[in-house]
Amino acid sequence: MTSLKDRLYLTTISPDAEETARQFGLGLEIAEFCTAENMDVQFSKWDRVARDKLKEAGADRCVLHAPFYELTPAAIDPLVLDVTKRRYRHAREIALSYGARRMVVHSGFMPYVYFPEFFIERSVLFYREFLDETPEDFTVLVENVLESNPDALVEIVRQVGDKRLRLCLDVGHANLMKQGITLEEWLEKVLPFLGHAHLHNNHGKSDEHNPLGDGEIDMDRVMRRLLEGPGDATITIESRGSRTSMAWLQERGYL
Repeated sequence: MTSLKDRLYLTTISPDAEETARQFGLGLEIAEFCTAENMDVQFSKWDRVARDKLKEAGADRCVLHAPFYELTPAAIDPLVLDVTKRRYRHAREIALSYGARRMVVHSGFMPYVYFPEFFIERSVLFYREFLDETPEDFTVLVENVLESNPDALVEIVRQVGDKRLRLCLDVGHANLMKQGITLEEWLEKVLPFLGHAHLHNNHGKSDEHNPLGDGEIDMDRVMRRLLEGPGDATITIESRGSRTSMAWLQERGYL
């Protein structure tokens, strides 16, 4: 099993990510292309920013977070679906140019717009097509955002049945959106399909992206269970204060 340190990444939304990653020997999750515009008219600027951050961090590994605004693999409008395909393909190219073999995408689920059964069916078709043109050593990680439970995402990965499609558990989002399910139950359901996790804390009212110890989530319990899960699942500390979260991990003996 790979050591925790070798599975850890820091998000570049954190202003101290590069310095902290260099100190601890961690990877980076590149968030500069979450906004699709940065892939187009401003690509040269943001490509330079991302490469400079990797260099400053001394990172020999990275994960790319793909764009997500207005994108969904279950889009009903064929033009929106086409844009989603084009954005994901472009993001995959950018990821490969950085040497990344893991890419996080948002699920694209919107409550009151998609029936779960329809969302599952459309998403399964989308990912099967996308993976047909994806390298064998590249993993797509589907992140929960607005889901009230993980059932639909679990079913999508199960039906696609390809090792290159796995789940990204965003603990902060799950804590905010869960209905009729505990965070522990959510984790148990996704664990067999887990490829990546986003760890950040909040107080159950907004997506604060706080350091690990600042909020109502019992991050100790989350960490212990994650470490019992798939040994190749990676973890990004997605809090706005990387150093504070790393200190929390050190104090509790995780590093």
